Amino acid sequence: MMRNNTITFILLGLTSDPQLKVVIFIFLFLTYMSSVIGNLTIIFLTFISSQLKTAMYFFLQNFSFLEISFTSACIPRYLYNISTGDRTITYDNCVIQIFFTDLFGVTEFFLLATMSYDRYVAICKPLHYVTIMNNKVCRRLILCCWTAALLIILPPLSLGLKLEFCDSNVIDHFVCDASPLLKISCSETWLIEQVVIVCAVLTFIMTLICVVLSYVYIIKTILRFPSAQQRKKAFSTCSSHMIVVSITYGSCIFIYVKPSGKNSVAINKGVLMLTTSIAPMLNPFIYTLRNKQVKQACQDLIKRIALFFKK
Repeated sequence: MMRNNTITFILLGLTSDPQLKVVIFIFLFLTYMSSVIGNLTIIFLTFISSQLKTAMYFFLQNFSFLEISFTSACIPRYLYNISTGDRTITYDNCVIQIFFTDLFGVTEFFLLATMSYDRYVAICKPLHYVTIMNNKVCRRLILCCWTAALLIILPPLSLGLKLEFCDSNVIDHFVCDASPLLKISCSETWLIEQVVIVCAVLTFIMTLICVVLSYVYIIKTILRFPSAQQRKKAFSTCSSHMIVVSITYGSCIFIYVKPSGKNSVAINKGVLMLTTSIAPMLNPFIYTLRNKQVKQACQDLIKRIALFFKK
């Protein structure tokens, strides 16, 4: 029996093929840099632009911060592993990585539910929007998202700290993840597996119900609008959020509705790689390309920079 604080795990990564590793490194490096730069741009725009001071953009600012945090908890470590060939990770660092990836991931689900409520208020109660979604309420909702995520992940994480590891220290993944870690533990894992499932399902169902209910009311309200122009404008304010919700929940369903056999590990690794690299990169493009106010704020920023360099 090995003491947990002395264990060093070996992460197998996505492939052992040297040429494929180079391709994966370039792909992940480019998507990671695009994600960080894109989301930082959104955060910066929401700080400096006077037209992006509504609750919607406050939540978008926080969502962009979560996207940067989530991808940064996974990708840089794996890029380091590929570039140096050092596939080892200490027990403490493994636990820290699991804690932060789970915290940021779960918070993201609660924030998406909050953003759908924001769209519900904007479409269904437009005259009271500024009153209902005031700064104090928005800050409290963000605090609730983080608190709910922390309360969800603490029970399985505290049980996971009691796991013992005997023979194998090889994790068949590119990040420290609960599922492959439970597979190599020599402890009884039935209880923690059930707690993980309950917490995951609870997060998924609770937030999905909020999203679905919000959009049921939103669609019913929009369909009552007299003109096609009004309906189109109302749908356009929700379209970006709906796309991000579809990507996030769709990838989650892929991970948890597992295929049988050995393919499940490979598919899980592939989907998680896309979730931690592609999805955070797409977020800024989805919101900027489909949003006139964000595009206008971008153009204003470019003009300011151009004028600064002309001086």
